[in-house]
Amino acid sequence: MTDNTSSTYDGQMDAFLERMTETYMSALDRNLDAQSAFLESWMDSMEDNLSEERIQEGYEGSMQAYEAWMDAAETSFERMGDSFQGEDVEPEEFRDIWLSSANEAFKEMMTTTAFAAATGQTVEEAMNMRQNIDEASEETLHALNFATVGDVREVGERLVELERRQHSIEQKLDQLLEQQ
Repeated sequence: MTDNTSSTYDGQMDAFLERMTETYMSALDRNLDAQSAFLESWMDSMEDNLSEERIQEGYEGSMQAYEAWMDAAETSFERMGDSFQGEDVEPEEFRDIWLSSANEAFKEMMTTTAFAAATGQTVEEAMNMRQNIDEASEETLHALNFATVGDVREVGERLVELERRQHSIEQKLDQLLEQQ
């Protein structure tokens, strides 16, 4: 009896592990497909969304950022020369020069429509990829007989509805008892 039960258990365990492996591999394939689709879509959107005008604007933003960096380098060089000539120059001044120029350079790049278009498309594609991954995860969990967030949420909603009904029945029962 023990051998028979053990072999049945082993068979069930083997079937479970095989199903789990197949589900995992399927989810992995879907994940890789989603990532490939995301990259392909992102590359297409970059080509589609960045017209020559936007590319030119992006280039101009890059040049303005470059100028901000070069101005910082020149200012730092001048302040370094002042320091060598005996002027008291605080190290924080160099940090402030570079932080200020970094802010200016990033502002020059990030205020272009090219950057906004690329960022918007990237965020949209990332959100789509996240949704695909969430769906694949939920399918995988269901296939492995695990509860998902959706399942727990549904149980919670049903529980709240049952509590509401129970409360209503209790009130009606109290009213009936009061009438008698």
